[in-house]
Amino acid sequence: MRILLIEDEPVLGEAVATHLKRSNHAVDWVQRLDDAEAALRAVDYGLILLDLHLPDGRGIDLLRKLRREEDKRSVIILTARDQIRDRIDGLNSGADDYIVKPFDLDELVARILAVQRRSAAKASSMVRAGSLFIDQVERKAWYEGREVQLTAREWALLECLAQRVGATLSKAQLEEALYAFGSEIESNAVEVYVSRLRKKLGANVIRTVRGLGYRLEP
Repeated sequence: MRILLIEDEPVLGEAVATHLKRSNHAVDWVQRLDDAEAALRAVDYGLILLDLHLPDGRGIDLLRKLRREEDKRSVIILTARDQIRDRIDGLNSGADDYIVKPFDLDELVARILAVQRRSAAKASSMVRAGSLFIDQVERKAWYEGREVQLTAREWALLECLAQRVGATLSKAQLEEALYAFGSEIESNAVEVYVSRLRKKLGANVIRTVRGLGYRLEP
C-alpha cells in the first residue's frame, strides 16, 4: 500500500518511513501541510499518517477538510502522549485511529493492518480475476490455488490494478505505485513488472490495451 507520512520531526519521520518500507509499504514523507496537500492531489494514497502539529498549520484542519470533501482515505493520527484533547478531536473529525508518541514501530504496522481490516469490512478485501485471487488486506495472492510469492514492487503494481478490476489504468497511474520505493524508476519499469507478474500469475491475467495502458481482467 502507498502511504503518505506527514511528520515534521526528522528522526521520527525517517524511522517510520524506513520501517514501513521494510514492511513492504511504499511511503512518501512530507514535513509540511502545503506539501501534503500537493501530494494528496497528485497521488491516490491508501492511508495517511498525520501529525497534528506542523510548521505551517494544524493537521486536524487538513483532516477536517478531507472529510468535508468526502475523501474516504484512511487516516491515523500521530499524537503526543499528553494531548488527550487532540485525540478526541481527531476521532470526532473522522480519523480512523490514533497512536501516541513515542510508539513502537511494530505497533504502528499492526495499527495500519487493523485499519485496513476495518475498511475491508465495508468493501470485500477479496478480489477475483479468473483463476487469480487477491486478498488486499493480508496482501496475498493465489493463482490456480497456489499462493504466489511477490516482491514489494510486484505487489504494489498488482494492488493498484486490483483496486479497479476491469478498468484500464495508464502507464502513468501504474508508475505512481512504484515511485515511492526510494529509487529512480526506469522508463520501462511498468513493462518490466507487468512481465514479471504475467510469469507468476498467468499470461492472460493482465491485458495490454494498446495506446491506453493495462487492466486486470475480471
